[in-house]
Amino acid sequence: MRVAVMGAGAVGCYYGGMLARAGHEVALIARPVHAEAIERDGLRMETRSFDERVRLAAGSDASAVRGADLVLFCVKSMDTESAGAQIAPHLERDALVLCLQNGVDNADRLRAVLPGHSVAAAVVYVATEMAGPGHVRHHGRGELVIEPAARSAEAAQALAAAGIPAEISDNVRGALWAKLILNCAYNAVSAIAQRPYGENVRGEGIQKVMRDVVDECLAVATADGVQLPGDIDAAVRRIAETMPAQFSSTAQDLARGKPSEIDYLNGLVMRRGQALGIATPVNRVLWALVKLIEGKR
Repeated sequence: MRVAVMGAGAVGCYYGGMLARAGHEVALIARPVHAEAIERDGLRMETRSFDERVRLAAGSDASAVRGADLVLFCVKSMDTESAGAQIAPHLERDALVLCLQNGVDNADRLRAVLPGHSVAAAVVYVATEMAGPGHVRHHGRGELVIEPAARSAEAAQALAAAGIPAEISDNVRGALWAKLILNCAYNAVSAIAQRPYGENVRGEGIQKVMRDVVDECLAVATADGVQLPGDIDAAVRRIAETMPAQFSSTAQDLARGKPSEIDYLNGLVMRRGQALGIATPVNRVLWALVKLIEGKR
């Protein structure tokens, strides 16, 4: 397949790099500091099983989506509409735009910007970071759960053949909410403490705080009619067990002085709780503290 990655940060570079290693024609659309390094030296992929440089195209112009069969849409949630508008004039009519983003409403917001195009939500379970210009470091996992849409099955097959576990699910909304709950439990705590998951869960009182966050999220999801898959409590425990050294994306954003996606994580739960008449005081506190740190920096 011809693949473009819009917003090639840690997540986009990992999945784009894996597809390029498997022989697909991949173009990364990234910040200039990364695009220039990748064009010059290739994308350095440091994973648990290999450390190598992958050659693929990289630039900063949204027109690179032209001709792509698959667009991995990896921008921050607050940039969904603006980035969608950037790629709209260049997008092929039969391309699949796959949203690899945090939050639960990005695909719906993107469809409003890209009417007539195939847009599918995906739930992303991966621990990655940009360790330097053009250097992605993979800490673990990598599976995707994809919403049914035109070309979703083709994309899932290509991803699976590239070593990325991918499945199609009729309950992506529930899976997105399940991922949102994990993010709400871990991201803000990691950001405020600037510590990885494994250290945080050993902190005094932190597991009880996380328990309160999860309970609030479950109450809001239930009131919103969301059918959550699997055992949420087990999934929350598994994050610290499988990614003990991982800093949340929110922590990484704050450490770099960048805006975070907290409005689309704990902030979303807070807003949906308000609309549904459900109190979410712990989510509100975590959201407010992260916003306070953002404002300071």
